[in-house]
Amino acid sequence: MTDVKTGTVYLVGAGPGDPELLTVKAQRLLNRCDALVYDSLVPKEVLNLVSEGCERHFVGKRRGHHSVPQPSTNSVLVDLAQKHGCIVRLKGGDPFLFGRGGEEAAHLAQRGIDVQVVPGVTSGIAAPAYAGIPVTHRNAGSSVTFVTGHEEIDKRRPSVNWRSLATASDGLVIYMGLHNLPRIADELIAGGLAACTPAAVIQQGTVEGQRCLKAPLGKIAEEARLQAFRSPSIVVVGAVIEQQVESCAPSPAAVTMPIPF
Repeated sequence: MTDVKTGTVYLVGAGPGDPELLTVKAQRLLNRCDALVYDSLVPKEVLNLVSEGCERHFVGKRRGHHSVPQPSTNSVLVDLAQKHGCIVRLKGGDPFLFGRGGEEAAHLAQRGIDVQVVPGVTSGIAAPAYAGIPVTHRNAGSSVTFVTGHEEIDKRRPSVNWRSLATASDGLVIYMGLHNLPRIADELIAGGLAACTPAAVIQQGTVEGQRCLKAPLGKIAEEARLQAFRSPSIVVVGAVIEQQVESCAPSPAAVTMPIPF
């Protein structure tokens, strides 16, 4: 542990992409922060909220692209906390939901650095909502499971037991699952879900270019491939998809994705 500490690191959720879904507290911190550490998929409109003198660090991770190792990100945060008073660690969605926010908070706390969390709107709720799909519904699903479909690089960690999850709740919201969707669908069906269970893929949720595909679980992976769906996408499985209401869906925002500084 170090005794040198001057600043507070704020783990801030940037929301799912639409800049208008940024929280008031997040905007206030971005307006006054001395340093910004941000991920991929944070729109330029949000990044532009910081001052010209703000020190910026891009630490994004994307499948198939060079990624900044997590230990390097941790070190950047510690170094900045020793130089600045207000540091914003900006993460897409919510920092504590599949965003490694818990790891970063623990790393900083162990070194005596003040950490505060500012929750954000998560894409697993916002993307279906912008497509008119409620993730829970009194007539179709009173429980929902949020799960990551990303294959962990670190094989020491146990993989998701999809067969057990198949019937554990009324619905599933799967983050980062498009790449592994064929295997995920097969495992869910093997675990007890019918191949005709409604499923949906929502690409570019809440921003311009949003697309929504609905198909039975047994066919959703092939349909997504044929229609060239790409990441970032959210996958929803369950009867709630049949409750889709097109007229209540907001218009996706036209945003500009960032260029690393």
